[in-house]
Amino acid sequence: MADSEKISKNIFRQTRDDLDLSREKASELLEFITPERLEKIESGKSPAHPEEVLMMSKKYKRPDLCNYYCSHECPIGKQYVPEIRMDNLPGIVLQMLASLNSMDKEKNRLIEITADGKIEKDELRDFVKIQKQLEKISVTVEALQLWAEKMLASGVIDMEEYHACVREDS
Repeated sequence: MADSEKISKNIFRQTRDDLDLSREKASELLEFITPERLEKIESGKSPAHPEEVLMMSKKYKRPDLCNYYCSHECPIGKQYVPEIRMDNLPGIVLQMLASLNSMDKEKNRLIEITADGKIEKDELRDFVKIQKQLEKISVTVEALQLWAEKMLASGVIDMEEYHACVREDS
């Protein structure tokens, strides 16, 4: 397949191709999505509906499809949901630690700025800088969560054991 053809595929088509599924086999797996509907979604002729993306995410074992949909196709999500780029676990953790370390230096400044309940004009620049650093932390936390969901979906992490640990910590 030519590189230009690969580039033109949307994420839903690329994911199906990565799984080496025909449209018909994918439709069987996806239960309520017909091959014709799948073709419309994959070709961009019709937008995917949230429940279709949820099904693809679950059946393809690709939780990142939901983030893609929310950050690229949902009108509300485009404004409020950042795109989470999947990385390997060490990359995610190193990025998170770098963000946390830089925020550690700014926490006292954040307290100074917000202690009086308002942000003065001379505090605004620092506040925005800190806000951006907090957003980076938030994105890395989401990337870690997405990585864990992908490992759970693919069976790399045992789901029962994972949920037992979650209940233990609650």
